Amino acid sequence: MTAIPTKTLETTKQIFAGLTKDTFEHRNQSEYIQFATRGLTEALVRKISYTKHEPDWMLTMRLAGLRTFFEKPLPTWGADLSKLDFAEIIYYATPDMPDSSRGGRATPDEVTPTKSWDDVQPDIKATFERLGIPAAERTVLAGVGAQYESSVVYHRLRDQWEKLGVIFEDMDVAVQRYPDIVQQYFMNKCVPIDDHKFAALHAAVWSGGTFLYVPAGVKIDMPLQAYFRMNAKNMGQFEHTLMIIEAGAEAHYIEGCSAPKYGSNSLHAGCVEIFVKPKAHFRYSSVENWSKDTYNLNTKRAIVGADARMEWVGGNMGSQVTMLYPCSILQGPRAHAEHLGIAFAGADQVQDTGAKVIHSAPDTTSSVIMKSLSKAGGRSVYRGLLTITPRARGAVAKVKCDALLLDDHSRSDTIPDMNVHNADVTISHEATVGKIGEDEVFYLMSRGLTEQEAHAMVVNGFIEPIVKALPLEYAVEMNRLIELEMEGSVG
Repeated sequence: MTAIPTKTLETTKQIFAGLTKDTFEHRNQSEYIQFATRGLTEALVRKISYTKHEPDWMLTMRLAGLRTFFEKPLPTWGADLSKLDFAEIIYYATPDMPDSSRGGRATPDEVTPTKSWDDVQPDIKATFERLGIPAAERTVLAGVGAQYESSVVYHRLRDQWEKLGVIFEDMDVAVQRYPDIVQQYFMNKCVPIDDHKFAALHAAVWSGGTFLYVPAGVKIDMPLQAYFRMNAKNMGQFEHTLMIIEAGAEAHYIEGCSAPKYGSNSLHAGCVEIFVKPKAHFRYSSVENWSKDTYNLNTKRAIVGADARMEWVGGNMGSQVTMLYPCSILQGPRAHAEHLGIAFAGADQVQDTGAKVIHSAPDTTSSVIMKSLSKAGGRSVYRGLLTITPRARGAVAKVKCDALLLDDHSRSDTIPDMNVHNADVTISHEATVGKIGEDEVFYLMSRGLTEQEAHAMVVNGFIEPIVKALPLEYAVEMNRLIELEMEGSVG
């Protein structure tokens, strides 16, 4: 990526350094919710499709997803989901399109989000300003999408990339403008609708999200970003992300997420499908900071072609329960995948995260590095799957999991699953768990730091391999979020 000028970097550091808990806990009035439907029915699914002017094939897929969702049981492994009441969730609400939220039908033009922040509803615009999104767009981003509840309210790509044929759109708009491309890839090659219960749910009620197409050989040297914000009580968000990186192209996409706390459950079940064609390079970074009310049950998967490279960088904080395992399917010879992740589990939180890598071609390589922190009785789990198929001779894979416990009440588990069907491979796995050492804290305090500062410095060193993979300005954001989670962890 292009180096960021010092003045620009300092500006973005100020943007993210100013984040506080109030930034994420702030909520807007949500009168539109009185017009929304709670619970999941065929009538609701048909209404969503009708409202969006979708083609018949998309409605057919939604209805198939609905049937599959009702047929499939909840997972019997992982975090406890028994308290998630699907009948209380609001699956579709669009405050930026009042007529459609009351049951009417939007025109295709109304489905298209604005390209000017001045046209965004003032209270919604103020929310994204507090989160630093417009300011970051002006300084370091090639394009931005902003979703609020079920609809994308703002989406824009810089002209220089449009001229090169890059398509960066709201997913609803992509269905209208690029139906042939979307139908070719949408939930039929990467994440099928019957993959699991929450993939089926997503297929039934998905709304908003991001469509990215990068033509062959085009290299975008600035990150693209989308930010997903839930505002109302009991809201569900189900954005769909579809990205196609053609041969020899390069891009970096950053996703941010947040929601205020109400004391009753919210649900996030998005889906990410990425296609990295031969010799292409793509990085997908995610900073997720859902509220402690949220069940974060996301599905992310990439298919990686010959000599291509896929990188996942993720931070998971907030949320009552997270079950998230980004997956790379190394389909072409010499394909490579890297998974870097941080999970932070606080009081009454379960962060069940990890990675899946499937080596299905010769000479493929992968690296998984996962870090977790647990405090105040929180539980972090690394759950990983590594599969080496008979065709993957010469594959090289390494997995490294490190856990840091910040007190005597928290817990960390490592659950690796390795299926190796070829003897001509090299595989390594390493897992460690530890606490912040008294000697380390004493040494740092003897150099003038407070106990809280000493703990923070140790934590920053622990997570540094993950944070440094982000652009510098987003590394500042990640560190700030960790600082907010660390408050009160000493004493």
